[in-house]
Amino acid sequence: MLNGAAAYDLLVLDIMMPKIDGLSVLRQLPNISDIPVIMLTAKGEEIDRIIGLELGADDYITKPCNPRELLARINAVIKRTSAAISEHTPLPESRLHLDQNQRLCQIDGIELQVTGTEFDLLVALLKQKGEVVSKAWLSEHVLQRELQPFDRSLDVHVSRLRKKLQPFHDEPIKAVRGKGYQLVL
Repeated sequence: MLNGAAAYDLLVLDIMMPKIDGLSVLRQLPNISDIPVIMLTAKGEEIDRIIGLELGADDYITKPCNPRELLARINAVIKRTSAAISEHTPLPESRLHLDQNQRLCQIDGIELQVTGTEFDLLVALLKQKGEVVSKAWLSEHVLQRELQPFDRSLDVHVSRLRKKLQPFHDEPIKAVRGKGYQLVL
């Protein structure tokens, strides 16, 4: 179905597509490609946005939307994912190994399937391992947007990432109330 998906910079999905819903595609995508995904849909309830982000979407936009906002969000996701590829800053030694060129994540030699945003989040946290990294900084550098008061996107991405890392450590990413997140793995 998505053969050659890696040749694209970004995939925009609608939850209510005619033959297959976008959430079904989103569930299958990590097994096929690490292409970034933006959900663009009329389903704008909070639970719909949370489910979309939990399933791996890098961003979620409700219709109708301003075309300039859509373009800005597309550019932000592409910039974030391509910037992570071009970074060559060595990462500290850890049980966690991130290959920034191939965007592969391994822990104790076992490959983990992570989304583009989760990979970028891991890079940011690993570069500052042991330090508390503010939510505002992570939002600006990983999500490429200013942290808004009720924006839970970052928290959802961290939550999904924690679930993937928990088989290897009870509390791989620690939340420091009022401060941010700390990678302890």
